[in-house]
Amino acid sequence: MKAIYRIAVDGPSGAGKSTVAKAIAKKLNIEYIDTGAMYRALGLKILNNGIEMKDEDSIKELLKETEIDFVNGDIILDGQVVSHLIRTPEVSMAASACSAYPFVREKLVKAQQQLGASKSVIMDGRDIGTAVFPDAEYKFFVTASDEERAKRRYEELIAKGEDVTFEQVLVDIRQRDYNDSTRAASPLRKADDAEELDTTSMTIDEVVDYVCSKIK
Repeated sequence: MKAIYRIAVDGPSGAGKSTVAKAIAKKLNIEYIDTGAMYRALGLKILNNGIEMKDEDSIKELLKETEIDFVNGDIILDGQVVSHLIRTPEVSMAASACSAYPFVREKLVKAQQQLGASKSVIMDGRDIGTAVFPDAEYKFFVTASDEERAKRRYEELIAKGEDVTFEQVLVDIRQRDYNDSTRAASPLRKADDAEELDTTSMTIDEVVDYVCSKIK
């Protein structure tokens, strides 16, 4: 029987976690779970339903009738592929805001744990190594300077035809960092046993090769 192992990749917004995790999954032939996309999908649904982010009761009700899943690398919200709709700055901020609610994190963390219970997976997010899989066999905390992360996100958004400025993306990145690291429920922090990787001056391939060299 094949051994099951979990790789946790945490870090702030725009650090390249998703790109790195996807490439590692492909190289090691394991499942990639983008946990951030799960919060983004919920954020998208909250926005689409016109619910105020401070309306806790309405979000609780919405969550009861929300199904989020992955199929072939696509994020599925209530049976619909929404991968192409969740990368806007508005959805990013909505994801950050709704993820501060403990009841939201509780539901999505349970879903994430189930996804990693039966097969080898690599997951990226803010609290994989601390809350989702504290006993993960491999943990990495991927980061980069604020400016480098904003540059990467800005280029990604411009390539998608979004009308944004670098300055606005940098402000959003810093606000997201503050929100993620100061929230009460599972704040962004490096797990004590995670290896920190500063990718400011590294290419994606260099990061992927480094992580794969560490997987036994």
